[in-house]
Amino acid sequence: MPTPSLPDTVHIRDLRGTDAEALLAFETENRAWFESHIDPRPASFYSPQGVDEHIDRCLSELALGTWHPCVIEDASGRIVGRANLKQIDAQSGTAEVGYRIAETAAGKGLATQALRHLIQQAHSRWGLTGLVAYVFEENRGSQKVLARCGFGRDRLALHGEPGRERRFTLSL
Repeated sequence: MPTPSLPDTVHIRDLRGTDAEALLAFETENRAWFESHIDPRPASFYSPQGVDEHIDRCLSELALGTWHPCVIEDASGRIVGRANLKQIDAQSGTAEVGYRIAETAAGKGLATQALRHLIQQAHSRWGLTGLVAYVFEENRGSQKVLARCGFGRDRLALHGEPGRERRFTLSL
């Protein structure tokens, strides 16, 4: 299935096995930025072997139909973001969405475009009927992206600290 191009400068496509070097650069350059908004990855991830293993896992789960990993590239082909459908459950018709945008690309609408892409893929490619997202209370930017794309906030506190992480849902 062709992946739609985004306005002028970015393109969303499925993750490939050949993305390891570019993905490691993206994740390393933005590590501190990401960790200020989401849980940190294990230190072992930030190595060629760690990223290779991560990509292998993502592609294996894509083949199983339980994960849909994407990258967002700028006009030069540099990775500036990621977007994923995770824990795809065909039986319940649901999946979790996740996305991360490079600090230098934040605030330019890429997360919204990436989330709209995931919504379209969830519906047309996977036949899903519902999506869920988990966002830290302090991550106002991500909450705005979710609201802009039609997600509603549940009043459910999750993962330890009451009120720290919130659940957002969307019916397709």
